Amino acid sequence: MENLGSLAILLGLCVALYATVASVVGRIKRKPFLIVSGERAVYSVWVLLTLAAAILVYSLVTSDFRFSYVWEHSNWSMPMLYKFAAWWGGQEGSLLLWSWLLATYTMVVVFTNRRKHRDMMPYVLGVLGVVQTFFLILNNFIANPFRMLAVDGLITPMKDGNGLSPLLQYPAMAIHPPMLYLGYVGFSVPFAFAIGSLITRQPGDGWIATTRRWTLVTWLFQSCGVMLGAAWAYHVLGWGGYWGWDPVENASLLPWLSGTAFLHSVMMQEKKGMMKVWNIVLVSATFFLCILGTFLTRSGVVQSVHAFARSEIGKYFVTFLALGIAATIYLILDRLPYLKSESQLESVISRESSFLFNNLILLASCFAVLWGTLFPVISEAVSGDKISLDADWYNRLMVPIGLFLLLLTGVGPLFAWRKTSVDSLRRNFQIPGIASLVLVGALVAAGVRHFYALISFGFCLFVALTVIIEFYKGARSIAAKNQMNLLRAVVELTHRNTRRYGGYLVHMGIVLMFIGFTGQAFNKKEVKELNTGDSMRVGAYDLKMINLEQGEYENYAFHRATMQVTKGGSDLGVLEPEKRFYKASRQGTSEVGVRPRLNEDLYLNFAGMSDDNQRAVIQAYVFPLVSWIWIGGLVLIGGTFVCLVPSKIKMQYARTEVVGITRKHATLQK
Repeated sequence: MENLGSLAILLGLCVALYATVASVVGRIKRKPFLIVSGERAVYSVWVLLTLAAAILVYSLVTSDFRFSYVWEHSNWSMPMLYKFAAWWGGQEGSLLLWSWLLATYTMVVVFTNRRKHRDMMPYVLGVLGVVQTFFLILNNFIANPFRMLAVDGLITPMKDGNGLSPLLQYPAMAIHPPMLYLGYVGFSVPFAFAIGSLITRQPGDGWIATTRRWTLVTWLFQSCGVMLGAAWAYHVLGWGGYWGWDPVENASLLPWLSGTAFLHSVMMQEKKGMMKVWNIVLVSATFFLCILGTFLTRSGVVQSVHAFARSEIGKYFVTFLALGIAATIYLILDRLPYLKSESQLESVISRESSFLFNNLILLASCFAVLWGTLFPVISEAVSGDKISLDADWYNRLMVPIGLFLLLLTGVGPLFAWRKTSVDSLRRNFQIPGIASLVLVGALVAAGVRHFYALISFGFCLFVALTVIIEFYKGARSIAAKNQMNLLRAVVELTHRNTRRYGGYLVHMGIVLMFIGFTGQAFNKKEVKELNTGDSMRVGAYDLKMINLEQGEYENYAFHRATMQVTKGGSDLGVLEPEKRFYKASRQGTSEVGVRPRLNEDLYLNFAGMSDDNQRAVIQAYVFPLVSWIWIGGLVLIGGTFVCLVPSKIKMQYARTEVVGITRKHATLQK
């Protein structure tokens, strides 16, 4: 079976290379049969990599410890869910997942475009084939998941394995990496179409229309991956936070930021014919940031609980990035005459300018996060000392940027195209502006003195009201004309223009998440060593340890504290934070006790035993409003799904109508 797995990925590499060459040569030489054979080769690559993935997964779930990868990342006592998740729990398996997902995406691209973009598709497949070939080279020669354990030249199975990292043995981690990979890999497709458009000197926006929905789906996967990673950090790492500006966390955020900028700026190209060069740059930057994120995770050049150990694989990623970026820059510069804007910015106070500012802020935040992430690597290369930037550095920089971006989510969509009148500004923003000022004044009167928190709460109310008012005005008009209730009118309004109103829901999700982020300004923390019967207090909560026990299961041993929770004399039940020690990997993890509520979370972490091993060290936190982060994430995901639903009424853009009229007039003249 191991030979079949290795043969599958080796044949996959050969066929992927053939698909790349056949597609490009067939297009250049005008040989349709070569192009078709290249497309059929894509299906063959998928079959071969599916076979390889199936063999690896089967070996993991059956605990075949002849395989080095299975021995390193699985063991007999692991639950079946985590045995399957071990597929992406290590270097070799995760790279195979990358290759398999790319093969799947490429197959879907070939099938859905079998009768479209025939001039451009061979180059699209050529770009995807180059990426596929690169990862299959890694799978075959650098990080082969089918290496066997051998003693004196003989394959020798172990009795048991080391097991999956305990930090990954959490339900959300069974879907967090695949979600991120679906995002990382998915951005290869719009990048390939953009490059194909450049190579064929496409004068129109065909690649934008083709990849709009694809980019949105990919962005959705990336958003889900980032949110699941935050939830994992909150519930598993035991430090009480959901985001610590860890290098690998940042690596997942970078393409999300640039991808968000791209999704906004494509509207400018669709409706005004502007920002064509910018969009090519954005989609290219997003793709290369995905490759960079993969590199940071797998090379070990940065220190992180998420990252793999340092390996030689990094130099291959650096070479691929350098060659890819150089080729892309050359192609963009060479095709600049085909990327001229059809319109110019007419007013600073317009929707066009708001999109431009939105892009600049998103790119500024992306650059700041990228600089902070790479600074330890750069400092080590220059001075020999690895200097890391802490969370305070990121917060000082990113909080003001984030607040400005939050404001733009409310202001931008309500600006008019070309130029916004003073009367329109007053009509749209008077009520939200006054309400926000009243809220800030009330919070100051209530004793809130945190400057950024006041600004954030004010902006959150402002943006939320602008969104609600937009829904209300549109729904009221539909309800009056069609004699329906307001709720049904809201659904009808949304269905008529799903992109616009789904976007509003996404913005509302961002608002709810910012409410949760703002609560961090009011966190409380207490740490105390407790024995059975001892008490401690954090915020308004009284905690009493009523039991301290230890035990073990087949997979791990544990210490568990049972904490009685009361508030103002009212019994709120018990929480049971736990410290686990996994036998196979000889690593420990925390199972926190959380009492989630809309206003605040009570969060207990069993940090370990005291030096004399007699008392439990309990870290108790109160996290105001943190639940709104998860609610906001769900609203954001729901809004994105709405954007993916086809609109009931087909929108016609003014730029398209003008072009059509001009062409008709020219025909009549002839």
